[in-house]
Amino acid sequence: NEYAEKARVAARHVRRDGMDQLKKAEKDGDISKDEAHSTGEDVQKMTDATVKEIDSVLTTKEAEIMQV
Repeated sequence: NEYAEKARVAARHVRRDGMDQLKKAEKDGDISKDEAHSTGEDVQKMTDATVKEIDSVLTTKEAEIMQV
C-alpha cells in the first residue's frame, strides 16, 4: 500500500509539473488558451489512467499475497 501511494503521489507531481509548463507556455504566448486547455485535459486523462493502473497492480498483488 505504501509503495502504491508513493507511485500515485509521483504521478500527481508529474501532472502538476506538466500543467505548470502548459500555463507558462500559454503565458509566454507559445500556445493558445484552447490548446493549453485541451492538452491539460489529455494530461489529466493520462494521470487518471496511470493511477488506475497503479490501483490495478496493487489489487493483483494483494490477492497474490493473500494466496500464499
